[in-house]
Amino acid sequence: MFDKEIRQYLGKHGFKAFAPKAVLFDMDGVLYDSMPYHARSWHESMAALGLDMAPEEAYAYEGMRGVETIKLIARRQWERELDDEEAAKMYAVKSDMFKACPAPRMMPGAKELMMKIKAEGLKIVVVTGSGQPSLLDRLVNDFDGLVSRGLMVTSFDVKHGKPDPEPYLRGLEKAGVKPCEAIVVENAPLGVRAAVAARIFTMAVNTGPLPDKALADEGANVVMPSMQALCDVWD
Repeated sequence: MFDKEIRQYLGKHGFKAFAPKAVLFDMDGVLYDSMPYHARSWHESMAALGLDMAPEEAYAYEGMRGVETIKLIARRQWERELDDEEAAKMYAVKSDMFKACPAPRMMPGAKELMMKIKAEGLKIVVVTGSGQPSLLDRLVNDFDGLVSRGLMVTSFDVKHGKPDPEPYLRGLEKAGVKPCEAIVVENAPLGVRAAVAARIFTMAVNTGPLPDKALADEGANVVMPSMQALCDVWD
């Protein structure tokens, strides 16, 4: 399965072989069904701070570092540049609202997929634009024995978040693998763009309201309808 997509990937980048040794997972919308809570928190927190951000916009900006999202919206609406300190204070308001939301459920199929991957001897890396301590702490507990802090890239580890390839390049470094030795599992257009720019085979799972085309247009090698669907065909 996916032989055609793999051949196209190899030809595009000039790699001789595709030999996965690691799988790099995004977190929100991939491992957790957390995006509806993020969308609501973004909308309500930005409104309280005087910025207009519709809930559905959160899906378009998903994967970008929170402070960068705020800087972008402020630049458009206030026509001025925010410094890191001001943006961080505003992001803290959003973070507090998110923490008040119910705990998001694990995405169906995510843990089962990770168990298959671990059984095959592949490394598991989490690459997220999130800086939510509540989610990062829960991640290690919920995926006990599958996810470790040593193989995790968060917003604190990079200067440039998605769609810049830096987060996935850092993920490759932590796993000690080359681009042709990894697979990315992403659900966000900006995350797909980052993974493709890092020259990694990218499997998109459409767990949100955006059309499949939004993921395919960013260069996803494969688009699946859910994490469970990906888990079912993994073997």
